[in-house]
Amino acid sequence: MKIMDFMWNSIGGSIPKEVGNITSLELLLLNGNQLTGSLPEEIGFVPNLNRIQIDQNHISGSIPKSFANLNKTEHFHMNNNSLSGQIPPELSRLPSLVHLLLDNNNLSGYLPPELSQLPKLLIVQLDNNNFSGSSIPSSYGNITTLLKLSLRNCSLEGPALDASGIPQLGYLDISWNQLTGPIPSGKLASNITTIDLSHNRLNGSIPGSFSGLPNLQRLSMENNNLDGSVPSDVWRNIDFSGNRSLILDFHNNALTILANPLTPPANVTILLSGNPICTSQNQLNISQYCQSTSVVVPGGSTNNDTLCPPCSTDLPHENILRSPIPCLCAIPLHVDYRLKSPGFWDFVPYEAEFQHYLSSGLSLSSYQLEVSTFMWEEGPRLKMNLKLFPNNTALFNSGEVLRLRDMFTGWLITDSDIFGPYELIDFIPGWYENVLPRRTKSSLTTGATVGIVIAAFAAAAILSSLITLIILRRHSSQISKRRNAKKIQMKIDGVKDLTFEELSNSTSNFSDSALIGQGGYGKVYRGILADGTGAAVKRTQQGSLQGSEEFFTEIELLSRLHHRNLVSLVGYCDEDNEQMLVYEYMPNGNLRDHLSGSS
Repeated sequence: MKIMDFMWNSIGGSIPKEVGNITSLELLLLNGNQLTGSLPEEIGFVPNLNRIQIDQNHISGSIPKSFANLNKTEHFHMNNNSLSGQIPPELSRLPSLVHLLLDNNNLSGYLPPELSQLPKLLIVQLDNNNFSGSSIPSSYGNITTLLKLSLRNCSLEGPALDASGIPQLGYLDISWNQLTGPIPSGKLASNITTIDLSHNRLNGSIPGSFSGLPNLQRLSMENNNLDGSVPSDVWRNIDFSGNRSLILDFHNNALTILANPLTPPANVTILLSGNPICTSQNQLNISQYCQSTSVVVPGGSTNNDTLCPPCSTDLPHENILRSPIPCLCAIPLHVDYRLKSPGFWDFVPYEAEFQHYLSSGLSLSSYQLEVSTFMWEEGPRLKMNLKLFPNNTALFNSGEVLRLRDMFTGWLITDSDIFGPYELIDFIPGWYENVLPRRTKSSLTTGATVGIVIAAFAAAAILSSLITLIILRRHSSQISKRRNAKKIQMKIDGVKDLTFEELSNSTSNFSDSALIGQGGYGKVYRGILADGTGAAVKRTQQGSLQGSEEFFTEIELLSRLHHRNLVSLVGYCDEDNEQMLVYEYMPNGNLRDHLSGSS
């Protein structure tokens, strides 16, 4: 098993420690569930793990120090949980880590200076934790690889970080802390888009080094104790063509001087309310900057205005707005998508660049991808609905639908420096659902479908996400020898250790009359157990047998899964070169009927 994908399934319970036995695991995708309990230390010994994505659950306890052993892990996405305790300094040993997302937890203690030793670190996002009494380590100003540092609302004290030594820093947010002293005067990186030092106790003047940053979108200094002069040329070197804009928020400080007239371009918003300069009788032409206003980060949608005639309504055709063939209508795929840690405040100027980035990553032409809507969420994170159109034709072929789905679900799109890590919320085939290629050629009945879904550990309302779980089984004649040499004993509440003879009797010697489905894994039979209970018996074919340890790990995982749309595992058999899983029988209708409640 390389990918364990249970995203957005409302699954409860805790993460089983047996996950640590899956040595081939590369992607652990558990976000968007109702998981509780602590993180098993055993996960720290999965040698090939690339991504830990457990965000948006209710996981508590500390981050295990054993996670420092994950030499291949690039992504720690653990935000929006209830993790507590100290960030382990031992994580500084991780040679591959690029994204450390621990925001919105209950972490405390001090910020480990050792994190500056991480050789590939790009994003540190620790907002909304409680590092009371801790300061920002000065060594963080030496993380030369860093693109984004966000430490908002962390109860931090001491001086503001001097980030002038970070050559590619694009986003700095250390707002809503108790930082004191002057603002460092060093020049920040030229590609920085967002500087937020607001809601602290900073004093002194606003440095002139904030002027002339060509990509700056927002400079937030509000609610500090800053005095002196209002900067009058921050917008210097910024190209305001197209949809570029700049927010300069200085309200609620102690600014008293206007050294030069304020003559900003039309796309610049300056906020000065709550400063003494707004009540001075000697200042002219600044009243428009002294009004109490708030700036909301914009969302948006695609402008669908077109001179083309409406598309046919017999199928869900839509105009491809940027198609090289005028007025071409086609049926799109829809994708719900989220940027988890973007490196900008305003998406609008980056929309064309995003379309090029993602379409290239998907091997599509730029016109084939359309951002239908986008909306900022708490984080800030950027949620969007995407439309994917076929290339100069009205329909995708089924193979292309499958390819695109696998690109998203397999995390095969390279992360971008400016757009940061992404997540797939939903791949919506829509009209293409009935033509989507299947993993096997068999026509599966209810029992078989249930068996596959349970064995794959997923039964969400969205069937397309189920297929993202890829199980790789090793085919080796040595398995049989190992299995005969040693049989692992285990006891799980509610799961029976059944013999081959018992299951053979329950299915009339696995007769064809009891067969209810089959696929690449083997066959599924309806049976009646000795106690009269109806059961679906999944009998694995010889070429798909696992080692006993892997088989029992799968049983342990399945036995802990709790969801209203999953039938229960009631037993198993592991003897005489046979592996069988036994589920409660789901009568009447197919799986979709049961998921929708229509049967």
